[in-house]
Amino acid sequence: MSVSKVPDVNRQMCPSRLVLEHVTSRWGVLVLAALLERSYRFSELRREVGGVSEKMLAQTLQTLERDGFVHRDAKPVIPPRVDYTLTELGKEAAEQVWGLARWSERRLDAVHAARETYDARKATPGRAG
Repeated sequence: MSVSKVPDVNRQMCPSRLVLEHVTSRWGVLVLAALLERSYRFSELRREVGGVSEKMLAQTLQTLERDGFVHRDAKPVIPPRVDYTLTELGKEAAEQVWGLARWSERRLDAVHAARETYDARKATPGRAG
């Protein structure tokens, strides 16, 4: 790779931005995190990732599979059985985003306090902010 082609997420057209978007999307993070624990069938994964629609889960899994993070194993049985697992690349990505997700849980109180301070400052007439 030439020097001018080195990925730089701060460059507007850098392809790494799209990868970052896929793994840090709401559903991408939650799907990767769930699969970090074990493999899932589609319906199990949908129950595990609360609030995701069938359509969004299918799109997220397809995107993560295309990027090489998820392996889809369709077994030729009746009824059809499809299992989803992380690839090695997927495990690496999942560990990274799951750390951030857990951090956000641990620091939620600090974020709420900051929001309250900000909102109180903005609600006071005549104060610059």
